[in-house]
Amino acid sequence: MSERRLADLLAMWRIRAFEEKVGDLRAEGPIVGSVHLCLGQEAIPVGACGELEPHDALFATYRGHGWALARGVPAQPLFAELMGRAGGVNGGRGGSAYFTAAEYGFHGENSIVGAGAPIACGAALAGRFDGSNRAAVSVFGDGAMNQGAVHEAMNFAAAFSLPVVFVCENNRYSELTPIADMVRAPRLADRAAAYGMPGHRIDGNDAEAVRFHVRDALEVAREGGGPTLLECMTERLVGHYIGDAEDYRQAGEMERIRRREPIARLRAGLLADGVAAADVDAVEREARKEMESAAAAALEAPFADPATARKHLYA
Repeated sequence: MSERRLADLLAMWRIRAFEEKVGDLRAEGPIVGSVHLCLGQEAIPVGACGELEPHDALFATYRGHGWALARGVPAQPLFAELMGRAGGVNGGRGGSAYFTAAEYGFHGENSIVGAGAPIACGAALAGRFDGSNRAAVSVFGDGAMNQGAVHEAMNFAAAFSLPVVFVCENNRYSELTPIADMVRAPRLADRAAAYGMPGHRIDGNDAEAVRFHVRDALEVAREGGGPTLLECMTERLVGHYIGDAEDYRQAGEMERIRRREPIARLRAGLLADGVAAADVDAVEREARKEMESAAAAALEAPFADPATARKHLYA
């Protein structure tokens, strides 16, 4: 059990080290444009992606770096993509919010809130026709639960018993507005009942809890039982975007969040179970070393050639 939890810790530290390095590069200049980090939410992609088959389709939000890493996308071409380098996963064309890596089952981010949900339904429906038995996972935030496209996708998936798992990362803020100020019913998972599918609110800061529920939802989906909605309760350690002043936070809020964020919790649990502190700390060092090396290599890559901007476009 400790080996599995140490592996989870490493996977989460890889995401955190990547995101922290992205923040540094954004401040220093190699990365430009809008960037949304998933610091504090690492347990959800780590728990979920371990249950996906290679042919399954994953659709993330613009806060998708961590999901890509958990799905197996290598760090170096991911860094290069964010820097607009030719060696990026999309040749530097996608940047932070639009990249995709279909060869890893990561079918991209989407800056239109909730737009990945109907596309996930399309991937699941296609799997029915091509015989692949593909499942699809659609990831979105709590604010997206009020988007019409998400409701239409859930209704469609339920009506046709499509193998889709809808994962809501409820970090309690819809951009800068508390979700409590936007909805009357506090449990977003309860909305699933209106479409005739199961909905569960789970601890999104516990990778094992996420893994258990995603495994169950995928089993139901692959057996023809249709979709499931998982509301994963979590919090972000940073603002909605880099540069967010976060003046909407309450006094003492960040201190409380830091005590229950997933890496701190798992580290404390491992130490309490008798795992040596040296072994636990070595995981962080390994992740940081990997990300520093990957970022340095990406910085050496040439910039994307503007002359190629029209490639991969329809006339």
